[in-house]
Amino acid sequence: MHEILFWLIIAILVLDFLFEKYLDYLNTTTMSETLPDEVKGIYDEGKYKKQQAYQRENHRIGIFSSAVSFLLTLAMFLFYGFAFVNNLAWGFTGNAILAALLFFGMIMFASNIIDIPFSIYDTFKIEEKYGFNKTTPKTFVLDIIKGWLVGALIGGGLLALVIFIYQKTQNMFWIYAWILVAVFSVFMTMFYSNIIVPLFNKQTPLEEGELRDAIQRFSDKVGFKLDNIFVIDGSKRSTKANAYFTGFGAKKRIVLYDTLINDMETEELVAVLAHEIGHYKKKHVIQGLLISLIQTGVILFIFSLLIDSPALGKALGVEEPNFHIGLVAFGILYSPVSFVLGIFMNVLSRKNEYQADAFAAEHYKPEALASALKKLSVKNLSNLTPHPKFVFFHYSHPPLLQRLAHLKKFEKEN
Repeated sequence: MHEILFWLIIAILVLDFLFEKYLDYLNTTTMSETLPDEVKGIYDEGKYKKQQAYQRENHRIGIFSSAVSFLLTLAMFLFYGFAFVNNLAWGFTGNAILAALLFFGMIMFASNIIDIPFSIYDTFKIEEKYGFNKTTPKTFVLDIIKGWLVGALIGGGLLALVIFIYQKTQNMFWIYAWILVAVFSVFMTMFYSNIIVPLFNKQTPLEEGELRDAIQRFSDKVGFKLDNIFVIDGSKRSTKANAYFTGFGAKKRIVLYDTLINDMETEELVAVLAHEIGHYKKKHVIQGLLISLIQTGVILFIFSLLIDSPALGKALGVEEPNFHIGLVAFGILYSPVSFVLGIFMNVLSRKNEYQADAFAAEHYKPEALASALKKLSVKNLSNLTPHPKFVFFHYSHPPLLQRLAHLKKFEKEN
């Protein structure tokens, strides 16, 4: 049985890699040096050529980095690398929780070390070349160190608690682990911007003035109590612009990148905020949280049925089954299900984006939102002509041209 599981894992890894490369290839077929008619008025000839060059460079480095990651992961399974790391972990300690923390700590550390050269190239070569990068070497190094510490504290802490629960409750652990994850997810949704974001970025309340007054008037108009409007120093790392909504209840807040404020008119910024408020009004935040919790519960339940299976351990070259080895094997075997669920979540997310756009168009100005989206796309050198299949499998947001066509309907109504 373990041999079947082993080759099934290998097949999943290979098929996933090949399918992703096929999608990447399809996306290159929509590239062109000639400015397509549908993007005229958004990109000019020069800017469009720059966007295409930017996309090609990202594609090349993406192909290379994903190939390296795939080959290393494949080697870990073919040459029983996970069994080797498992033996190292147990060689340091006889405690199951500490062994699991050491096991995943060594793997994640090695993985991050391998990723660093690609991140350096992406940040200081590609992003710098196209005028995006504002990250200093000091900030880059500090981000890595902070990321490791946060991952170790939060990820390691959760893993330790889940294994402790498993040791105490055995096959019923999934229920208690589910409760733990649910509480943690709700907590992070409410306090992520208060606890995690300040470790990496500075957030300041939006100052009094024309923009805050315009936002306040709109939020009052749609019955949305909004006291927490923050500006984040995104320009510390990049010239790219963004905005996001987080939290719920009294802890809800909208965060604007300073680069967004610098590049847009007041009406455009209010339209972006109207879109984010639309997500809250349509209950997309709570919807996403509930779906995530349901998926987590299902995953934990299935894992609880297989966790003691000797076949999972033997598939990775480990004779004595344990929690962390079972988790690695299960994670790969579950990935096809996760892939299908990811498609569903992307379809739902794109639907939600249209709804948020509609909310902004109906309650504010569709032309202002359309203008803001165009500016964002041009500033970020976004791909305006992605392949439809790539969009279907990977895009959480509809492509710009589809969003503009959707907003046109509201312009006619107004």
